[in-house]
Amino acid sequence: MLQPRQPAVIMNSQGLQGHVIRCTTFLPVAHTSGMAGPAFEPATPSVQSSELLGFPPDARVLIVNCDDFGMYDAVNAAVVDSIEEGIASSCSLMAPCPSALHAMRLLRQRPEIPFGIHLTLVCDTDHYRWGPLAAKEKVPSLLDDAGELFTPTPAGRSELLARARLDEVELEFRAQINAVAGAGLTPTHLDFHCLADGGRDDILDLTAALAAEYGLAVRVWLEPGRQKMRQQGLPVTDNEFLDSYFLDIDDKPARYARLLRDLPAGLSEWAVHPSVGSEESQAIDNGWRRRRTDYEFLTSPQARQLIEQQGVVVIDYRPIQRAWSRSSAPR
Repeated sequence: MLQPRQPAVIMNSQGLQGHVIRCTTFLPVAHTSGMAGPAFEPATPSVQSSELLGFPPDARVLIVNCDDFGMYDAVNAAVVDSIEEGIASSCSLMAPCPSALHAMRLLRQRPEIPFGIHLTLVCDTDHYRWGPLAAKEKVPSLLDDAGELFTPTPAGRSELLARARLDEVELEFRAQINAVAGAGLTPTHLDFHCLADGGRDDILDLTAALAAEYGLAVRVWLEPGRQKMRQQGLPVTDNEFLDSYFLDIDDKPARYARLLRDLPAGLSEWAVHPSVGSEESQAIDNGWRRRRTDYEFLTSPQARQLIEQQGVVVIDYRPIQRAWSRSSAPR
C-alpha cells in the first residue's frame, strides 16, 4: 500500500503567469518569469540513464506506457490487452475520470501490471466531463469561469497555467494520489495528462517532491527538467520522447516499425494511447481512430517480432522507481 515517507517541501503557494503551445511541444514556465523559457540544449550526460539502471552502454531500452487508463471503459480494455497480450509494459491511471474505479478494479485483479498516476488538471471534452477530486471550493484557481476543469486547448492550458495556485495544485495532486492509495494500489511513478512536465517549473518541482515523499519516480522528458534530474543522479529518458497521439494514422504501423529499427542506445519512452475503438469510443472521443490504431499495432505479431529482432529491451517504471526511491530515501 502506498504510504508517504516524509512530507513534501513546497517552495511557494502562488501560481505565476505563463503560456504553453501544445502538449507535445511547449516548455514549462519558470517560477521567476511570466513567459515561457528559452529552449535549452540537452546536456550530454557522461552516463546514460539506462546505465544507471544496470544496462550496458549499447543497450536499447524502451518503456511503452499506456496513458489515459481510466478515461472510459474501451480505453481500459485496450490498455489491459496491450500489456497482457502486446508489447506495452505499463500504464498511467487518470484518477478523476468516470472509468477510474473500473480501472482500479482491473489493477487490483492484476497486481502484476505496473502503473503510474496520470496527474490530471484538465478535462478533454465538454460532453464527457470529469472534475477535480478535491472539493471545488478548495481549488477555484484550477477551474474555468463555469466552475469546470479547463479543456486542454492551447488557450485552455494557457489560462489554467496562468491562474493555477501551487497550493491548490498540491491539494488536487494529493487527492488523486490518495484516491489510488485508498484503493489499496501502489503506483510506480507520476506523470502528467496534457501538461508536459507539469507545464510550469514549480509544478514539476512540486511533483518531484511528492514523488520523493511517496517513493515514486516522475516522467520527465523536456529540458531543462531532464538536465536537472540527471544532475541529481535520477534516471530519465535519454532520447527523444514519443507521444503517439501525434503520429499520422495512415502509416502508423510503418512509422512504429521504423522507430523500433532506429531506436538509439539508452533509455527511450513511448506514451501510447490505445482504445478498442468501440461505439463507446466513437461517441466520446474524436481521437478514437488514433487510439484504435495504437491498439492494433501494440497487440500485433509484427510489434512483438520487431522487438525481438531488434534486440530492444522493454521495461516498465519499476527499476526507475527503485533508483528514484534510493536517491530520496532518508540518510
